[in-house]
Amino acid sequence: MPRYKYKVVSASGTIIEGEMEAADRQTVIDGLHRQGGTPIRADLLTDRVGFRFWPNVVARKHGLSPLAVALITRELSTLLKAGLPIDRALSILIEIAEERNVRLFLEDVLRSIRGGATLASALEAHRASLPVYYIGLVRAGEAGGALGDVLWRLADTLDHGAALRESIRSAMYYPVFVLLMAIVTLVVMFTMVIPEFTPLFEDSGSAIPSSMAALIAVSDILRRDWWIILVVLVAAWVLGRFYAAAPQVRRRHDRWLLKMPLVGELIVKAEVARFARTLGVLLAHGVMALSALSITADAAANREVAAAIRNLSTKLGGGEGLAGPLAEAQLFPRLAVQLIRVGEESGQLESMLQRVAEIYDGEVEQTLQRMLALLVPVMTIVIGMLVAAVIGTLLTAILSTYDIAL
Repeated sequence: MPRYKYKVVSASGTIIEGEMEAADRQTVIDGLHRQGGTPIRADLLTDRVGFRFWPNVVARKHGLSPLAVALITRELSTLLKAGLPIDRALSILIEIAEERNVRLFLEDVLRSIRGGATLASALEAHRASLPVYYIGLVRAGEAGGALGDVLWRLADTLDHGAALRESIRSAMYYPVFVLLMAIVTLVVMFTMVIPEFTPLFEDSGSAIPSSMAALIAVSDILRRDWWIILVVLVAAWVLGRFYAAAPQVRRRHDRWLLKMPLVGELIVKAEVARFARTLGVLLAHGVMALSALSITADAAANREVAAAIRNLSTKLGGGEGLAGPLAEAQLFPRLAVQLIRVGEESGQLESMLQRVAEIYDGEVEQTLQRMLALLVPVMTIVIGMLVAAVIGTLLTAILSTYDIAL
């Protein structure tokens, strides 16, 4: 029987982790509910390397894109707010679905609901295609009778993330094109240009300058042993993926990223925005504070930030507010901490968290635009220097050989 690792909030507010054998994930969730707990996660354990190495390929049942998830969420929210029952709303979405994966996803969810499952339970089989906080919010919306409103807020969050990703992707097209052209230029120089001059140095009988000898050696490797380079790169990539899968290695890497100039500041701002938006949405729809913090920690992309958020649960469970432990962690910016403190003192924490998310989302977008705007000139200068260095080395070697021969 499959074994699942679960995380649950007990009746006393304590977060408990453990493992359980069950026929499926829903059985685990039902069992935890009967024990009086509030399930947060229930993930299948496996010893197969493929599940860890290719998580998106193996676990993603119908391969829904973030944009498709946002669109489904928005359309379902609209139909539910119009008063349609959920099975009828899903049937309409199936009829208008244009992509096969979307249709299969909706059909599977509708089949589970008609079998007596809730929407949150029906989505469990598709957890890999959804944000980590998605199912928890849907469950809270169903419990509070505000599923349509919750889905609408979820769609807003997903749309914002998709828009940010698309803007970054669009801005990266030109830098990537410049980089590819630079690589092609250097490869052509080393594989076609430099070999044409190699006989000149060999026939001169003079000692080849060390810099030119290095260029000739690189040229020979690229022309004769290119397949070895390809094998080494693929092997390094595979080993790197396995090595990076270790939690300790990933956390050390994430800690190192936070200490990097500019990059670390950008990561912190992005994590603050994600933290504030996720926690604000969860709290606004009735999710318990401890459960909301645990879900928010799972949503963090940086492991070091996720660990800091999990540490908040202990102090929050002891009766402290959120702003104090955040300030002690010395990870979040002072402005974010002060705004959260104001929200707690005024009784408007949820709305203040959304305000914090908007502020830092804007800062992240502006910072990324400035960095990408500087990236192209910097790349152009670096590439120009590399090409100039190769040509300068070649000309210097030719002139040196010519003087000696003369």
